[in-house]
Amino acid sequence: MPDPSLDDVIAKSAIRDVLSRYCRGLDRMDKDMAYATWHEDGTAHYIDIFEGTGRGFVDWVWQAHEPMECHSHQITNTLIEVDGERATSESYVTVLLWMYADESGERTEIVGRGRYLDRWSRRNGRWAIDHRTHVSDAQTFSVLGKEQQTPPQGSRDESDPSFQFIPKY
Repeated sequence: MPDPSLDDVIAKSAIRDVLSRYCRGLDRMDKDMAYATWHEDGTAHYIDIFEGTGRGFVDWVWQAHEPMECHSHQITNTLIEVDGERATSESYVTVLLWMYADESGERTEIVGRGRYLDRWSRRNGRWAIDHRTHVSDAQTFSVLGKEQQTPPQGSRDESDPSFQFIPKY
């Protein structure tokens, strides 16, 4: 395997930062941060869930996430191949979603695991997604009894403690 160039290392770091900000944007309900993941003409195909523009996906997921108590997105095992001003990546994603408690006090928890297959480009010095395909690998639905629940400590806005450490950009 050849040694990566410094430009490739910088590009990979920038792409990982975009992926991290995407998760933060969703979890803190910061729509502009989530929009910034895609170029204006970027597209998204979440198989059997959504197909359209990147912005359209963010708008769609906003409606799905708004009635939830909390959600947490993690991206890991990211492989990135850079070719000048273009790149491709595969990232494993886990999302945990909690619905608000029902009248009995129980919450539904959804855990989804899958992969993002992304095509990237750098335009005007900014890396963003041209096209994303999401592949779902596993999904579980569980009802949490009262004894299994710990209230979330974070919040889905700028009152979250993370903004004391990393400001909104």
